[in-house]
Amino acid sequence: MSDLSALPLPSTADLAHLRRIVAEWRHDGLRIGFVPTMGALHDGHLSLIARAKEKADRVVASIFVNPTQFAPGEDFDAYPRTMDADAAKLAHAGCDLLYAPVASDMYPDGFSATLTVGGPSQGLETDFRPHFFNGVAIVVAKLFNRVQPDIAVFGEKDYQQLLVIRHMVRDLDLPIEIIPGETLRERDGLALSSRNAYLSTDERRVAASLNEILAAFAHDLSTGIDWETAQGKALAKAANAFERVDYIEARCAETLAPLPPGPVHQPARVLAAVWLDKTRLIDNMPAV
Repeated sequence: MSDLSALPLPSTADLAHLRRIVAEWRHDGLRIGFVPTMGALHDGHLSLIARAKEKADRVVASIFVNPTQFAPGEDFDAYPRTMDADAAKLAHAGCDLLYAPVASDMYPDGFSATLTVGGPSQGLETDFRPHFFNGVAIVVAKLFNRVQPDIAVFGEKDYQQLLVIRHMVRDLDLPIEIIPGETLRERDGLALSSRNAYLSTDERRVAASLNEILAAFAHDLSTGIDWETAQGKALAKAANAFERVDYIEARCAETLAPLPPGPVHQPARVLAAVWLDKTRLIDNMPAV
């Protein structure tokens, strides 16, 4: 890990230090915002910092590549770790504090607690990564307990995760407002993602078609085409463009519950996960 004392914004890996800083802010009557990340920051992350700054007096960002949300064979070891560059971006964005705990502190020897989430976690990502949301939930719950923010911002690009966290906060009576951050896109529509760095030049050109497929899917739903037909069209396009399709589905926007058969008469969300070689892309957008 980088020497945190050399980074261009106040930074700590120490829980007691973090809590002293936050306690001082609270003593001064300041509202605390929080943006948890796994690093490899891009403009999408920085837009979440900007959103938090709109809602809070001080903003904490965390960088922690969470091992509990990676299954064996996933890209935990290869996940980009760019602490110095990330800290420079956070400083430029006006973040007030970087919290960068280490795994041995977050999950010390003998750690055995688990957190099981249901509701909007069912299906979609869970069908392909059954470990994922329980791993996300436990690390986010720990980070919430450590930072104790008033508000936390999560990007809509990970829409299912956003709803899972929102429901977890509600179910556990946590006094935190969860605020969504809009998905930022490249000029050709590709949603910003740390994993975009894995794409070759040719793959990068293909990746942009996912946005187009989802936009056409959402448009079909808005014209009254039944979702089964619209989904079939989207699946066919995706299967032609990508090496593998995990899912392309329309779900209830509020709960991610499956939709009733036929045309859609309620706010919905179209969501997808596809593969280009070893890179998995996810995206979503509102519909109806």
